[in-house]
Amino acid sequence: MQTALFNLGFRPFFLFGSIYAFLSILIWVPFYTGDVSYSFALPTAVVWHGHEMIYGYAMAVAAGFLLTAVRNWTGVQTLHGRPLVLLVLLWLSARMLALVPGISPLVLAVLDNLFLLGLAISLLRPIVRSSHWKSLAIVLKIFLILASNVVFYLGVTGLMTDGVRLGLTSGLYLIIALMLTLARRVMPFFIERGVSPPVSLVNRVWIDRSALFIFLFFWLAELIRPDSLWTALLAACLFVIHSLRLSGWYTPGIWKQPMLWSLFFAYSFLILGFLLKLLVVLMGVSPSLALHAFTYGGIGMMTVGMMSRVSLGHTGRNVYQPSRLQLWLFVILLSGAMIRVLFPLFDNGHYLLWIKWSQLHWLIAFALFVFSYTPKLIAPRVDGQPG
Repeated sequence: MQTALFNLGFRPFFLFGSIYAFLSILIWVPFYTGDVSYSFALPTAVVWHGHEMIYGYAMAVAAGFLLTAVRNWTGVQTLHGRPLVLLVLLWLSARMLALVPGISPLVLAVLDNLFLLGLAISLLRPIVRSSHWKSLAIVLKIFLILASNVVFYLGVTGLMTDGVRLGLTSGLYLIIALMLTLARRVMPFFIERGVSPPVSLVNRVWIDRSALFIFLFFWLAELIRPDSLWTALLAACLFVIHSLRLSGWYTPGIWKQPMLWSLFFAYSFLILGFLLKLLVVLMGVSPSLALHAFTYGGIGMMTVGMMSRVSLGHTGRNVYQPSRLQLWLFVILLSGAMIRVLFPLFDNGHYLLWIKWSQLHWLIAFALFVFSYTPKLIAPRVDGQPG
């Protein structure tokens, strides 16, 4: 069978990223429950889990999406063929070697950061060639993620005090910033073209600007004084601003389209994360709940929703007629996010049970994604078009 796996960035990064999302949690479950002990190349299993979900899984999806979107935005071909293979191998080798005890963190740092540097440069070139300057902010975020990963490894090697925490925290919030930026760019477009009767959505400039600047201060405050009164106040502002933005995008027609309501729920979980950051300070809510509102509910659902839509659209399929399996995939992942974030709020006595159930939902959802989309990501487009 003819393969198209390296024709465009979304294909290998969505495939290997989704497989890694499944395998990394499958590996993580027995460590979390204390049933297994193992020496990772990174300092602890918890550090490995946090780093790999941010710089491993989330960055793989971001790479696939951006390498595809930038080609559409600029009209300039992005990485494909052998250069794309090399970029994927850099990402993959860093993921695999992190599981090998005794591997020098310096080796991981070189491979992992070469991947991020290569991604940033490969996105910058078509943007500069086409003078598509409004997309420079996205590339800047990739360079900041690269810098955050460097800080993380400086902490791992003992060259920077608190570098591990700073690198993980900064990486997380930069990924969230990237997701919010992409959502602002594509969600109104998706909704306007996906609902019936047609709607015209209005985006307010003051919301866009205030969301950007307040998030910048929130990110810095979390690095300097995490879960302080200042971070709580900034989180409250972000909760209000993004709630206003999302309410402006709401239309009843989204409930007829799983590709739309899944993204709507994903954005809602990011907003919930800001609310929970406020409640950490005001009511003593566990910071872990805010963290997993951002990651499991927000980043998890957003990435799966984006991967599904891009994979269908860019293989020549109808994004508004997904399979029934797609609906169950979203329902299972949404259920897992609710179990992980909301159930402990009301019944903390069964916390470990909720964690196990949410992990099971994650595994089932990503198994369904891999099963459903592997043939689509490997095979050429059904309409015969390149890509």
